[in-house]
Amino acid sequence: MYVNKSDFLHEFSKNRALFFMAAPAVLLVLVLQYLPMAGLILAFKNYRFNLGIFGSPWYGFNNFRYLFQSGTGLLITRNTFLYNLFNLLTSQALAIIVAVFISELPGKIYKRFCQSVIFLPYFISWVIVGTFVFNIFSFETGAMNSILKSLGAEPVNVYSKPNVWPIIIGIFNAWKWVGYNSIIFIASITAVDPACFEAADIDGANIFQKIWYITFPSIKPTIIIVLLLHMGRILRGDFQMFYQIVGNNGQLYNATDVIDTYVFRSLVSNANLGMTAAATLYQSVLCFITIMVVNQIVKKIDADYSLF
Repeated sequence: MYVNKSDFLHEFSKNRALFFMAAPAVLLVLVLQYLPMAGLILAFKNYRFNLGIFGSPWYGFNNFRYLFQSGTGLLITRNTFLYNLFNLLTSQALAIIVAVFISELPGKIYKRFCQSVIFLPYFISWVIVGTFVFNIFSFETGAMNSILKSLGAEPVNVYSKPNVWPIIIGIFNAWKWVGYNSIIFIASITAVDPACFEAADIDGANIFQKIWYITFPSIKPTIIIVLLLHMGRILRGDFQMFYQIVGNNGQLYNATDVIDTYVFRSLVSNANLGMTAAATLYQSVLCFITIMVVNQIVKKIDADYSLF
């Protein structure tokens, strides 16, 4: 839509304070998000340190070709998608259950106390969580193996069993994020008209019927919007979570390596900026395609629930 210059100047003079308040945030996004996008051309160049980004020779799609011919591209794409999908479904499902549970608790003080306790893990860094995991599953000094030894059982080397790590990562991800994710659902439940629950009480509905027929339908738009927003990051793994929990354990790479950890290790080990830039660009394009496809599907089902 065309904006008249005089209209903009009038709006600026009218809301000058608001424009100045928004300026730092706009500048921060511009400098940290948009200007670095020029570096995406590294994905199509054979980068040389002495020539710089713009002086290095063009390499076409060879960086992408090497990424997939090595067998790494499909592996890390699959791991990233499946981990994020599993973590999304488990953490959001638990967040909805926790939000409903807290909203049904009697007494404001007790309700706020429970919400604060559940929210507390969000403030614990992944470095500390990684330490927790190591102290639980360490083969020599872990709590789990100490209990097994005291019971006369053989210790288990969990760090050599790749198949169990998707479950371990999913559990700790849900534990850390469930309190934070539940906030928006608690706010959505709070906005439900109390008259609906009063009418249900008069009709003799029990607590489960009120949750199923009133609470869930009322927060359905919020659930769909949250899922849509998270689908845009379905191929962006939580680097801190994977790196701090798994670390540099080569035995677990095939089961736990995601695009973000692969890019980090590639930069540390061989500094192949072209291939790492190709992996990052590939990740961003897939995220964009995913959110567009999911939004179109939602729009086909019910246009009122789509993002745009």
